[in-house]
Amino acid sequence: MKNLSRVEDARKLMAQATTYEEWAEAARNHDLQSGMAEWREREASSLYDFGTIRLRLQKLRSYRRNGDDKGLLFSLNEGIHGNMGRMGNQRLYSKALFGTKRLIEDYIEEIADSLHYLADLDSEEISFEERLDFFQRASHCFGRSALMLSGGAALGNFHIGVLKSLVEQNLLPNVISGASAGALFAAMAGTNDAATLAQYFNPDNLITAARNEASLVRRLWDGGYKKIDRDAVIENINKLVPDLTFEEAFNRTGRHVNIAISPYERHQQSRLLNALTSPNVLIRSAVLASAAVPGIFPPVTLMAKNKDGETQPYLPSRKWIDGSFSDDLPAKRLARLYGVNHYIVSLTNPFVLPFAVDPADSSEVKRVTSRFVKMIAREYANVGRNLTQKYLKKYPRIESSLTLFYSILAQNYTGNINIVHRLALKDVRRLLTHVTPEEMMQMISQGERVTWPKVEQIRISTRVGRVLDDILTDYEQKERAMAKVGMIIKRKADPEKSPVAV
Repeated sequence: MKNLSRVEDARKLMAQATTYEEWAEAARNHDLQSGMAEWREREASSLYDFGTIRLRLQKLRSYRRNGDDKGLLFSLNEGIHGNMGRMGNQRLYSKALFGTKRLIEDYIEEIADSLHYLADLDSEEISFEERLDFFQRASHCFGRSALMLSGGAALGNFHIGVLKSLVEQNLLPNVISGASAGALFAAMAGTNDAATLAQYFNPDNLITAARNEASLVRRLWDGGYKKIDRDAVIENINKLVPDLTFEEAFNRTGRHVNIAISPYERHQQSRLLNALTSPNVLIRSAVLASAAVPGIFPPVTLMAKNKDGETQPYLPSRKWIDGSFSDDLPAKRLARLYGVNHYIVSLTNPFVLPFAVDPADSSEVKRVTSRFVKMIAREYANVGRNLTQKYLKKYPRIESSLTLFYSILAQNYTGNINIVHRLALKDVRRLLTHVTPEEMMQMISQGERVTWPKVEQIRISTRVGRVLDDILTDYEQKERAMAKVGMIIKRKADPEKSPVAV
């Protein structure tokens, strides 16, 4: 039974919380007083196939309890995916403020425990090679999560709050993309190890960083928005991003940094720079290119290391601009490169925010309206782009500007979990003026607070993927060690022949 006064008290405590732990305690109390805690305990719901989930949970528990390792492996082989019985339905996370149906949480935790059990199994009944093959296939089928940070000019500081919350909860995905302002913070997250990030997100260090950045921003805009101080931009990037190539960054952190850039000239295609497609490109130059807003900051030539480790221009005949114009949230490319099928979006793009609707937190009317508006926008963009290319060839500047505009309209700006900046009139003003340290800290704080209600959904939705990634990392290291031992044995047995792994 709902207790309205206690519900309101819990809501006030949530608003006053200064840490995620304080917010989570208040949210659980809110669910208790509002009746949502009872909703979580009830298995039945029209939002998912609770019968299938319950049956699979019982099977997994039975196999482990009876020591039936073959049966457990067979059952897991039947399918591990995040939307079994529609348990990935976003609306299942719009009821309670903390978590979802207990049955879903128990089922996911049982899968995670079963995977760990098989990984640690010391038995000849299921060989190492058989288990490795299973984990590789399971990871491929299950897919992985990615964090996508949109463009947003000065509003991009919101991303810091999002990253801080995910790092503190050990939920930062290994695949991260960024465009424009988002590129800077994606690069920061993907080039620094966990200890360095934790130190940066210390509140005292954040305040110092905000003051330093505010000083840089003043320099940035001193000549007016038409005369941005290039050195100030470079200095800001260099403070946050180590001087690494994409490949070097991956070797350091194990994270895949992806930076979106847009073409400056006609007949070029947008690109997504990362350790797979452009391993030797310097990340700092990619961030600089992705933040090059046309008319405000000049287009950028990428820099890369050659085979001797010397820095030189990369594709010297090409220049690049703001990545958010062509691929703010590069979901399709991440899916193709890394098998990503689950997207966490931090959205600060000022062109999109007034129309942004989170499907998980909106009414059916808003969701239908949003889908309709997106459909109209895409059709308008396609028609407009064709007309522009047909009739404005003699006016290249106008053609280029309109093409960029239509590209913005045609993009998709939502993911599976959406963390959306709450745009206010004062935020629009911030885009074209100096930003004070206090305003920066407010944006960072808002990024944290908007992320907190999504943390448990992220934890639950990414749990199996994170377990599989950890197991595979460990198993692949063991496989390399076994291969190395095999090479040594082969060399001793036949020293005249070149060592071959067996």
